[in-house]
Amino acid sequence: MSELKRTPIYPEYEKYGAKTIDFGGWDLPVQFSSIKVEHETTRTKAGLFDVSHMGEILVTGPKSLEYLQYVTTNDVSKLVPNKAQYAFMCYEDGGTVDDFLIYMLDEKEYLVVVNAANTDKDYEWMVKNNFYSHEEVTIQNVSSDFAQLALQGPKAEEILQTITKTDLGSIKFFRFEKEVFFTGINKPGLVSRTGYTGEDGFEIYIPVEVGPSLWNLILEAGKEKGLMPVGLGARDTLRFEANLPLYGQELSATISPIEAGLKFAVKVNKEADFIGKEVLKDQVENGTKRKLVGIEMIDKGIPRHGYEVFHGEEEIGIVTSGTQSPTLQKNIGLALINTEHAVEDTELEIQVRKRRLRAKIIPRTFLKQD
Repeated sequence: MSELKRTPIYPEYEKYGAKTIDFGGWDLPVQFSSIKVEHETTRTKAGLFDVSHMGEILVTGPKSLEYLQYVTTNDVSKLVPNKAQYAFMCYEDGGTVDDFLIYMLDEKEYLVVVNAANTDKDYEWMVKNNFYSHEEVTIQNVSSDFAQLALQGPKAEEILQTITKTDLGSIKFFRFEKEVFFTGINKPGLVSRTGYTGEDGFEIYIPVEVGPSLWNLILEAGKEKGLMPVGLGARDTLRFEANLPLYGQELSATISPIEAGLKFAVKVNKEADFIGKEVLKDQVENGTKRKLVGIEMIDKGIPRHGYEVFHGEEEIGIVTSGTQSPTLQKNIGLALINTEHAVEDTELEIQVRKRRLRAKIIPRTFLKQD
């Protein structure tokens, strides 16, 4: 059995009471206090997440834009330096290789931030589909260079502003600044207004050696504001309430972005050809056989990933994610079902162990943000 990987922040976990688990080969905190408390704190104050396990792939060279246009679904030509974009890489059949963010660092220089468990697969896919010379496009897996922290919640800006002279208010949603210095830390970080919680906040990429110092600095700066370290448990309930997909659940090699309701990041009309374009264009124009819907339990029970969904005696799909929503105090889920049944208020049944429990289809906008 191979040893679990650890982030540069791992040595700091113990002092904050972390309970760690094996998450895709990484030894990561599932919680520091309790999932519900950490969830509520992020929604009302702020939470700090160690997401240093995420992968970073640097794409550079005179043909880097043309290359990214070919391997990704969004229109990378719309990016300008200091702007980020959500996108997918897809297989020829429309299935999803991964979902990720692309940061345009400079002309001909892009940072692609991918899901941790997919880092090696994504890097290999990107290299395999690079038909340019090394001089034209260079692809480097630079994941080990970075620590990545996410500060999320309504007080995130207020807290982070106390430890930097950069005007964080000027960083708009999906924009970033590359050279942000923090009090007492001698290396700058990239700070982007992005996140995975449905709250305002920032994701910070900083050289690995100063990651632990920044972690402690932020927690100290936010102590009076109620800031807490947050683990994977609350990260999942937060992203789920905000209807943000999780690779391996809402997206996979057998689930396309269109089936998952993420058409906004698939530009089938962009001039450039891209892998999977033909199939995805057909799905956009003619619809899909399956569709991702929101579900709310009528009977008592929680819909979990992998549970079968029935309409009468017909099995029509599967639950991709589900939980008891800490914010809404309801048992809700996401399910990928046959499109003909994907009508709001339709009553379904979820196979929960040996029983079938009633549920109904609801809009996927679980969390209505101001």
